[in-house]
Amino acid sequence: QVQLVESGGGLVQAGGSLRLSCAASGRTFSSRSMGWFRQAPGKEREVVAAISWSAGSTYYADSVKGRFTISRDNAKNTVYLQMNSLKPEDTAVYYCAAARYRWIGSRQSDYDYWGQGTQVTVSS
Repeated sequence: QVQLVESGGGLVQAGGSLRLSCAASGRTFSSRSMGWFRQAPGKEREVVAAISWSAGSTYYADSVKGRFTISRDNAKNTVYLQMNSLKPEDTAVYYCAAARYRWIGSRQSDYDYWGQGTQVTVSS
């Protein structure tokens, strides 16, 4: 079992930055790839970024490349999402997820544990 708790969301002006954190419980965190997804009102949940178990590989959606950075600290059982140059279209509930295996997954079906989500609102 893996439990995930996100934090760090909030309201920020366009061009600003936020850092999301996801604290995981459970002994298998370091052997799983991790991902961040988001869901805007009226839209489907989409992948934002993912990181392999060792942080050797990362994946980013085209919409956030160059602005967002995913990282992890296996000693702290935590994964982060640094979000810079935020845009109003980044407004969504952001979810942390733990994958079924070590390698990066970009599909929701690759993930079997999900956090409760944290709201990010970017004002124009």
